[in-house]
Amino acid sequence: MSDLAQSLTAAHRAFLSELFPGEDCLFAPEERAAFSADASLERGMPWAVVRPERREQVEELLRWADLERVAILGRGRGTGRVGGAVPAQGGVVVSLLKMNRIIDVNERDFVAVVEPGVIAGDLQTACAAKRLLYAPDPASVRISTIGGNVSTCAGGLRAVKYGVTRDWVLGVEAVLPGGRVLRAGGRSHKDVVGLDLTRLFVGAGGKLGLLTEITVKLLPLPEASASVLVGFSDLGASLSGAQAVFRAGVLPAACEFMDRETLRAVRLIGADIPLADGAEGALLFKLDGTGPGVDAEIRALTEVLKPLDPASVEVGRGEAEERLWSVRRSISPAAYQIAPDKLSEDIAVPRGRVAEAVERAHAIGRERGLTILCFGHLGDGNIHVNILHDARQEGEAARAEQAKDAVFRLAVELGGTISGEHGTGLTKASFVSEQLSPLALELMESIKRTFDPHGIMNPGKGW
Repeated sequence: MSDLAQSLTAAHRAFLSELFPGEDCLFAPEERAAFSADASLERGMPWAVVRPERREQVEELLRWADLERVAILGRGRGTGRVGGAVPAQGGVVVSLLKMNRIIDVNERDFVAVVEPGVIAGDLQTACAAKRLLYAPDPASVRISTIGGNVSTCAGGLRAVKYGVTRDWVLGVEAVLPGGRVLRAGGRSHKDVVGLDLTRLFVGAGGKLGLLTEITVKLLPLPEASASVLVGFSDLGASLSGAQAVFRAGVLPAACEFMDRETLRAVRLIGADIPLADGAEGALLFKLDGTGPGVDAEIRALTEVLKPLDPASVEVGRGEAEERLWSVRRSISPAAYQIAPDKLSEDIAVPRGRVAEAVERAHAIGRERGLTILCFGHLGDGNIHVNILHDARQEGEAARAEQAKDAVFRLAVELGGTISGEHGTGLTKASFVSEQLSPLALELMESIKRTFDPHGIMNPGKGW
């Protein structure tokens, strides 16, 4: 691949200003600064920020960028946690938030067609108004965009039953370097003609092109739902409880777990936790379907957990569900009650090895004098590992980084992955080669060159 430009020339700036007039092209440092970071807090200042409103602008931009060898970085709301949207090597950030139309929500085809800047929660609301369900439900659903969710293959709370974003994308329209427009897939729910180019873009992290239109599949909206929060006297019992529920044939829409330190953090913020005071592990289930079906699953779930002697069982329906889920949503801010800094990582391991992964992650923290919180999507083995520390204390930041490295290697050792849903971006890029084989990396690089021969798309990021 050819060397990329190291800065913008006067001619480059003139081109961008003409293509993106007025406030749609930003050069001032104070304007660009807002686009220099994401939720990872990694930073890199872009040379310019542009805001396309039409696909034709994106075509012209990528035709120019490929000729001039200018790095291009697509961006949604910057909710990613691994630096995937951070311009660490400079370049032009393309904010896609103005391409935010919901083009179609179709109850006959059971599809929705959207532009990449649509907020995921807004799509869910539009679908629900027609009694339809768009199921992917990342924690950032109220603020993250569909384009960002697709680029990172976002997971979320309901993945255990409904899968991740990859399982819902039927088609994409993408602009490639050189201004080429690729349309892959479509409105059909089944299609086995040719290689699945659509799925190549899901989880590609913006390294192949810029998405300008996305077609997703929908389901009928479940008529009823309920949530069940169960407290246990120890973490082992809670993990055994999840296994018992699955063995009994109950498939919850979501199955979350929280360890002792996580519950301690939530209690420190004074949250109203409908759990027994002595609970040191918790499971949070969401069930959906028909009314009678949900009733039957609640009975089956609570019955199968009785032999484990849960410390408390709280069932919520309708608005009462929110009280239970507020416990889960309060974890991230609550963690700062234990320490002022944290590394928010995610790993995934085979379901049968979750207990071992959590126990060993705790041990990694103890060995370095740090508190590690483990919580997350137990139903699919996706564990969020928060490494808490005080960067002001000598050596703690370094020990936190060592703990992160050890957690990643633990995941790979257990047959898992260094990232279940956050991606690799900047913060995990150096670990990709420890998980993927040289042949796999070689093949991925060859695919990258086919789509992006000059390496202008989101350079410097891990797969």
